[in-house]
Amino acid sequence: MKVVEDLLQKINTKKAKIGVIGLGYVGLGVSIEFSKAGFAVVGFDIKQSIIDELKSGKSYINYIENSTVKALLKHGFQPTADFSLLSGVNVVLICVPTPLTEYQVPNLSFITDTAHTISKYSRKGQLVILESTTYPGTTREVLVPILESRGLKVGKDLFVAYSPERIDPGSPNFSPSKIPKLLGGVTPNCALLAEALYNKGSFKTVSVSSTDVAEAAKIYENIYRAVNIALVNELKLIFDRMGIDIWEVIDAASTKPFGFVPFYPGPGLGGHCIPIDPFYLTWKARRYEIRTRFIELAGEINRNLPYYVLRKISEGLNVAGKSLNGSKILVLGVSYKKDINDVRESPALKIISLLKADHADVEYNDPYVPSAAIALNNESIQMESVPLRVDTPGKYDCVVIVTDHSSYNWDEIVENSQLIVDTRNATRDVKTRRDKIIKA
Repeated sequence: MKVVEDLLQKINTKKAKIGVIGLGYVGLGVSIEFSKAGFAVVGFDIKQSIIDELKSGKSYINYIENSTVKALLKHGFQPTADFSLLSGVNVVLICVPTPLTEYQVPNLSFITDTAHTISKYSRKGQLVILESTTYPGTTREVLVPILESRGLKVGKDLFVAYSPERIDPGSPNFSPSKIPKLLGGVTPNCALLAEALYNKGSFKTVSVSSTDVAEAAKIYENIYRAVNIALVNELKLIFDRMGIDIWEVIDAASTKPFGFVPFYPGPGLGGHCIPIDPFYLTWKARRYEIRTRFIELAGEINRNLPYYVLRKISEGLNVAGKSLNGSKILVLGVSYKKDINDVRESPALKIISLLKADHADVEYNDPYVPSAAIALNNESIQMESVPLRVDTPGKYDCVVIVTDHSSYNWDEIVENSQLIVDTRNATRDVKTRRDKIIKA
């Protein structure tokens, strides 16, 4: 088929121009990798502020250096909010969010809106790849019909594949090109072109038989983590009541060289993937009259962890002869994981909201998050990160460690605090004043 041969030649000679829609953690990362590999990349986003920042050579993602963005621009990267430029690209990668509604129903509006925009400017011989995490069937049932709505036929005129993002934000060990790339095509030619693209982009590819399988594999990865994190969080609650240190238990169990993979407890789940993606399958499973009991129970356990942290804070203050009402609380870290500036679904936000609802005087420090919005009584309250100096912890009745950023000096923080509630076992190596520390 000539249209396939022509596009394949462009990909193999790296003359194919790639358009990336959505310049968040996934889209900007994949843009960097393809640009490094020698492809011309156009980055699209609806947020003009992101476009302006990137055009000026600045990164709004803390673990991506400004120098990386400047090098990207030097290699011809073109950030834009002008989606008419889609007509000039050969490949379109869709890297948009897939959130849930407040009723735990998949919100595919970002995908459908993007698909309609692509359809408006699409032309014969383009390859469209969805990278957003979603439920099995989305590519076939949602994306393809929209792309075909203007007369182009997928597999003949237009080629469509699914290749889920697999990123570990902030990790120096797993850049996008180092993580195997799953991919499935709507037709064999779709898969052929997608595999050629990622191979030329220096990705290691793992092809599967369909887009449905690729979508299901990504969902399974996140469900696996969500369920196992819920399990260890539930064990934490049990062992805490029994007076057993869950962290010592995990260390002991981890000495088994087979049949065991350690998961670690925390104050709840955060990020855009693990707290959300499993419920995409829950929603889809209802069509088949199947209830996803493991997924739902895991979600319930993980969502309730901030309430457990609240109870541990209250218990600690009670021992010190203080009540939660009126106590000064400092929360350390509000990003959902260490050393990044992403607060999406962060349990810290819920913990702060619960503390404020109980009339505690709460402030936070996070070197990566200068301001954060806290939901309270159907309103959004804007908070600013307070400076953290040597004597700062001593000004609070309790310091709550929610995110264990590498920049924090735990010995210094413990030494200068009145009470510590540690949800991450961040103080495990602190040798003195351990009587101040409550593990939660």
